[in-house]
Amino acid sequence: MCKIIAIANQKGGVGKTTTTSNLGIGLAKQGKKVLLIDADAQGSLTASLGFTEPDSLEVTLATIMGNLINDEEVEPGEGILHHEEGIDLMPGNIELSGLEVSLVNVMSRETVLRSYIEIVRESYDYILIDCMPSLGMITINAFASADSILIPVQAAYLPVKGLQQLIKTVGKVKRQINPKLEIEGILLTMVDSRTNYAKDISAMLKEAYGSRVRIFANVIPISVRAAEISAEGVSIYKHDPKGKVASAYDSLTKEVLADGQ
Repeated sequence: MCKIIAIANQKGGVGKTTTTSNLGIGLAKQGKKVLLIDADAQGSLTASLGFTEPDSLEVTLATIMGNLINDEEVEPGEGILHHEEGIDLMPGNIELSGLEVSLVNVMSRETVLRSYIEIVRESYDYILIDCMPSLGMITINAFASADSILIPVQAAYLPVKGLQQLIKTVGKVKRQINPKLEIEGILLTMVDSRTNYAKDISAMLKEAYGSRVRIFANVIPISVRAAEISAEGVSIYKHDPKGKVASAYDSLTKEVLADGQ
């Protein structure tokens, strides 16, 4: 059974990409077969895994989705890149922006990504989708394909407010397109443990959503070392294996694995 998790928040800079790559590599370290899908036109996930020129890649998610829209054959391994830390990647780049615009006129436009996932899911235990910071058509495609959504939230007051829109959209997709969709949980990121601020935010989140949505027990601490990794093309496990961020992602991986049991 393959579990598909979309990692989403319509606000940028909350640690979506870092969470996708480190959770994915964490799952691979636990012996799982993992595919990461970069569904963000900025290609940050692709670049952070060491493929530094996403826009020059020949086959990306936009190519594959374009082929599916045109009823062309797609091979399961087509365009998939392999990363030294044991995960596979379907890269994304700027072409997704153009695809997003053209999807508006496509029949069953919300489920193009789902058709792709059907082709590859046999080969994986987990597929993680790094969504773009918007609630546009590509993100809706990710929600239509996913079993659950993991929401990284920066420990600050404003982003917490923005969650209402996201949770509403998830509810709408669940009702109209994907009845199995659940919220995996809210993950607090960039937490400065020296302040009470994160505790306040955590309390606010629990008060606002805690009854309906799980708040992960693990939080991801703020760290300069974590900020450096995107430039290196490796995960936090390689860059700073003994650090607190690696340990936090390791605990998160175990929390996610426990759900899959």
